[in-house]
Amino acid sequence: MSRLWPRLLVALAILLAVVVGAAWFVLFRDDPRYAAVASIERRADYRDAALMRRAWALPVAARYAAIPYEFQDNSSYCGPTSVADVLHSLGVRTDQHRVIARTPFEPAFGILLGGLTIDQLADLLRQRTGRRVAVDRPASLTAFRAVVAGANDGRLREIVNFHRGPLFGRGHGHFSPILGYLAERDLVFVGDVNARFQPFLVPTARLWRAAATVDPATGRPRGILVAAP
Repeated sequence: MSRLWPRLLVALAILLAVVVGAAWFVLFRDDPRYAAVASIERRADYRDAALMRRAWALPVAARYAAIPYEFQDNSSYCGPTSVADVLHSLGVRTDQHRVIARTPFEPAFGILLGGLTIDQLADLLRQRTGRRVAVDRPASLTAFRAVVAGANDGRLREIVNFHRGPLFGRGHGHFSPILGYLAERDLVFVGDVNARFQPFLVPTARLWRAAATVDPATGRPRGILVAAP
């Protein structure tokens, strides 16, 4: 029997690797529905230097700029990393791993299979900030614009849940803080927690379409988390 244990452990490890790999492929592969979308990376205002300087000077964005911005360790950690960055902007020292440790959402083997839904992230944000957190799913562009305008209010913090497809023509569901709103250009300043993308500017209408996509895990639209004192 003692000789069987090493073989069983190896077999279990291989099985786990196959299951994790298959789940990763299904959950985080590019969505072919958006293959024909022209990426916002081609837009002149996507990361225009002058506009970025103005964006970083916005009231809430300036608080994020004053700290080292944290980027996710792997593709499943965009939610916890967004919460960690929100906490950093509020003067709390933490990181993406401590944010999710000892919570019902703590991952196995360092990977959140399927990530988190917006409602789950709202619960995590409430736990870690002690704030009132609302899940907003604006049904119109006008309503969405009114919500993102609140990102310049120093009392509030916002995290947007969006699908990368309508923005970049590739990718999957994602979370990132909203750092600010350039009203005169109708551009939202998204603090992307993926280091390959970095913070960027996006037209409000494009972000609304990306945030209005349906999360297959819930059957409901994504949206915005708004944390208030």
